[in-house]
Amino acid sequence: MIGLGLWQLLDRLPKKEAFLVQLAANPAKPPMAFPRFPDETLLFRRASGLCLQPTDIKLAGAGKSGFRAIAECRTGAEGPGMIVQLGTTRDPMAKVNWSGGEVSGYISHAPDGRSLIGSLFDHTPQRLMLVADTPQAGLNPNGKPDIASVPNNHLAYAGQWFFFAAIAAIIYTLALRRQPR
Repeated sequence: MIGLGLWQLLDRLPKKEAFLVQLAANPAKPPMAFPRFPDETLLFRRASGLCLQPTDIKLAGAGKSGFRAIAECRTGAEGPGMIVQLGTTRDPMAKVNWSGGEVSGYISHAPDGRSLIGSLFDHTPQRLMLVADTPQAGLNPNGKPDIASVPNNHLAYAGQWFFFAAIAAIIYTLALRRQPR
């Protein structure tokens, strides 16, 4: 348990902090074409893409904003296509009509329906999504990118492992004291 705490503290925490510094610099980088394949290092980067035709538009929960309208798009290129967050709405029954087109915004993670346990066994990278700057089809604007939305729990995880080690040591000490001599 002490080894796991040291791993979180000395390995995972510095790597995560360096990753967050990189993500914080991404919005200032020049815009790029939306990537064809997932790459975590591109989160919060400005990008644009062409949605030739939306194949599906669904609503997904967005907390205080209500629901996000998310379109799966054909791009004309072979590959996974593109996911676009068109905007938000408070209406859970909203029908979004959008025929596609050029979209500019920033890169984020697409919603992922995998459960926590399922994600332990499925190592497929999470798909990326283009969050539109300008809301489409009469929707409300999307929220701005926020680096604080990327969790950095490694210090807490290290403390948790050290706490578990301390509790195990106390239990072990108590068990030794109760043994008959």
